[in-house]
Amino acid sequence: MSALDRRAALKALTAAVAIVVGSPSLLVPEAVAASGEASWTVQTLEAFADTLIPGERRFPGDSSIAGVVEGPGAVQAGAIQVLQSSKLPLSPLLPGIATLLNARATAYAAVRLIWLPVTRPAFVGLSFTHRTRLVSGLFDASDVDRQIWQVLSLLTGLAFDSASHVDTAEAVKQRHGGLAWTGFPPPGEDGLWRFAQYSYGRPLADLHSQTTASGSPA
Repeated sequence: MSALDRRAALKALTAAVAIVVGSPSLLVPEAVAASGEASWTVQTLEAFADTLIPGERRFPGDSSIAGVVEGPGAVQAGAIQVLQSSKLPLSPLLPGIATLLNARATAYAAVRLIWLPVTRPAFVGLSFTHRTRLVSGLFDASDVDRQIWQVLSLLTGLAFDSASHVDTAEAVKQRHGGLAWTGFPPPGEDGLWRFAQYSYGRPLADLHSQTTASGSPA
């Protein structure tokens, strides 16, 4: 990636975080098929997400997911759906980001004399241990692309922690891996969340008489 491409990628990633955080749900309808036919870009990004938040393999021969733990991880939680969302400005840049990561994986493997299969992306060809070591190095203060990996990781985390690509009530109903892991409570029968106890142990201030129906100040 050139310096200009890096700036464009970082701007798009940062904008994507702002959109995801500012939206109750992206409601992404598209999904990545769980098969070995996924593009090299998708495979690479899946392997990156699985390195951050590991999960179990989806099918025999699933090379993107290392399968070092049981239960769903970032990939099953929708990390790729978030990154590929048509509502985010990332899709045109994902191949370049994946290429950059694979280039780093190739250099990592060459220095350590690690053989990489030619039938899959370089990063996917690494073992989970080496993926973890490589990704850890991407966050070094001296790494020129550190901010790109940081924001990409933040988006991955948002998919797992908040199910940002689906309606929250529906995600809870479907046992979304991240929400289930954190013990996120289900809504009431009307689909709304209410909490019997106040976080500070006492009621908050009375509602202002001119507050609108949406909860906004008049």
